[in-house]
Amino acid sequence: MSTVPQPDPKDRPARLTVGVVGAGRVGPALAASLQLAGHRPVAVSGVSDASVRRAAQLLPDVPLVTPAQVMERADLVLLTVPDDALPGLVEGLAETGAVRPGQLLVHTSGRYGAKVLDPALRAGALPLALHPAMTFTGTPVDVQRLAGCSFGVTAPEELRLAAEALVIEMGGEPEWIAEAARPLYHAALALGANHLVTLVAESMELLRTAGVEAPDRMLGPLLGAALDNALRSGDAALTGPVARGDAGTVAAHVTELRKHAPQTVAGYLAMARATADRALAHGLLKPELAEDLLGVLADGTDTAEGDAR
Repeated sequence: MSTVPQPDPKDRPARLTVGVVGAGRVGPALAASLQLAGHRPVAVSGVSDASVRRAAQLLPDVPLVTPAQVMERADLVLLTVPDDALPGLVEGLAETGAVRPGQLLVHTSGRYGAKVLDPALRAGALPLALHPAMTFTGTPVDVQRLAGCSFGVTAPEELRLAAEALVIEMGGEPEWIAEAARPLYHAALALGANHLVTLVAESMELLRTAGVEAPDRMLGPLLGAALDNALRSGDAALTGPVARGDAGTVAAHVTELRKHAPQTVAGYLAMARATADRALAHGLLKPELAEDLLGVLADGTDTAEGDAR
């Protein structure tokens, strides 16, 4: 059950025409979710073949037009372009007069808050930063995954209720993020989600090398339990040879990784050092065992750097 107070009906945005500039994986899914809430997608822009296919699948019968035409037709415009492209896009739209006074302009970048929309604000737009804390596939399953998804919300105080109402209409949970905290907020999400994919992919490759026929089946229950324990208990959920101070086991790991997958050694050592620091700080790693363990990790670093040179 949602713990977020539901907005008063007078604070809910009126039924809006919706446009999407940048038909990547995020924009069409959000527009489709808004459509389920009663809003009306009217225009989408996209260049690549993949963008065209996504728009056709998630927003059938919605015309594919230029960004300027999206701005002309929609009351609420989703700017769902890569982070680095966003400032230039906003400036260009404002300079060419594409922004209309009273138009809701929503970007979905995790990195930026509402300030990146200042050029549009000066042109009379209403700026909102609504970042869904979710990975997207570009398929209809994304719309389902928005149910219960947290959104990082940043907007002028007078637009806060409208921003939160839009998130709730998409099935999400609004979480207010201060403008200055947006880069840190986004770094935290990238650290947890993006790096998790890399770790799991590397683990699966190593298991295949070790002869495991179904690494996904082996890892699924283990990683599911580890994630659940970590979310519930934080550092108290740490287990394994580093937290136990098994220096010999860690040394064996480094030797095998260097032999079979040298590209993973640096990442293993970095994560092992971070794990040791946290385990030591929380009393899980005994100080008398930490010295040998940290020595192994330091030796591994020296060797890895030597190999790189």
